[in-house]
Amino acid sequence: MNKLAIDGGKPVRSKENFLVFGAPLIEEPEIEEVVACMRRRWIGTGPKVRQFEEDFAVYKGAKHAIALNSCTAALHLAMFAAGIGLGDEVITTPMTFCATINAIIHCGATPVLADCDRKTMNILPEEIEKKVTAKTKAILPVHFAGRCCDMDAIMDIARTYDLLVIEDCAHAIESEYHGQKSGRFGDIGCFSFYVTKNIVTGEGGMIITDDDRFAGRIKVLGLHGMSKDAWNRFSDEGYKHYQVIHAGYKYNMMDIQAAMGIHQLKRVNKYWERRKNIWKKYNEAFKDLPCITPAEPDPNTKHAYHLYTPMIDIEKLGKSRDWVLNALTSENIGVGVHYLPVHLHPFYRKTFGWKEGDFPNAEWISERTLSLPLSAALDEKDAGDVIAAFQKVSHG
Repeated sequence: MNKLAIDGGKPVRSKENFLVFGAPLIEEPEIEEVVACMRRRWIGTGPKVRQFEEDFAVYKGAKHAIALNSCTAALHLAMFAAGIGLGDEVITTPMTFCATINAIIHCGATPVLADCDRKTMNILPEEIEKKVTAKTKAILPVHFAGRCCDMDAIMDIARTYDLLVIEDCAHAIESEYHGQKSGRFGDIGCFSFYVTKNIVTGEGGMIITDDDRFAGRIKVLGLHGMSKDAWNRFSDEGYKHYQVIHAGYKYNMMDIQAAMGIHQLKRVNKYWERRKNIWKKYNEAFKDLPCITPAEPDPNTKHAYHLYTPMIDIEKLGKSRDWVLNALTSENIGVGVHYLPVHLHPFYRKTFGWKEGDFPNAEWISERTLSLPLSAALDEKDAGDVIAAFQKVSHG
């Protein structure tokens, strides 16, 4: 067992019971559905994918939902289908996962960063407007940790400058802002069902849109650029001939993934309630510690409670955020960091000339923030152990 970074005392949890960060709650209905898919031997794209798409479209109130193999694929195809390419600029936040930036690059476009708010960690509308140029084609807001961006202001900017809005909703399946669901503000919304997300398919993503033209292009581009009949070519309706009409991608979701999703989606509100309760327990337990707890949701909004991201008051604690990470790991509590801002990663620094000091708010957050376990799979003991460990560590 690792020696504690704090005082050498007994860890909150045993090594054998290490609390894995982001472990999902998997229940019997999805296990049985996956097994049934395997027994039927239809494990590729088929009826379960179609059902998951239909269910998700209803949940979001969207005209179209297209299931894909990742949110990265969703972001890429959303921009590609919208005609974003070489010479175009897309404005997004430095406080995001690299997939957001990579999807822009894969379209041949240039990512342009606008700094974020220290309280919400979301992109600042006033910083977006400063970055709009004649080359700007789209705004790509990321709803960080499940808190919607200021979409009223962002949509005003988009309308003023005639820009597309493609929402990165990887953290925000359940999120709402002023009575409207995430992914429904702009032209296209992109979602993730990765293993650490609020509902999971192992790997997986979804696009929603009301635009028939975008939906048709995405559907074709997501499966090698084959005409739409290719999706049904092996069904019991008989073989369907197809034609390749674009140089597309292999981005389709499989039925064994969707078999998980259709049952996870049925429990989306139940899981949301569980994470909300844990999030509030954390905020109450940590309010007097040398840290900044996540801000409460704004009025007339719904937070998805995807990540719990306190920021260490490194001046009061007298320790770095990384010291806290190591100390929590020694307590056998899994942790994460969301995020090292993208402009400080070596590839992007070299490619775009970004440097330290370019986005001071994102850097300030990044030096202090960490993510604690927040999953519907956590029971009361798990949540209590996280609280005990963080309280112990926060006393230095």
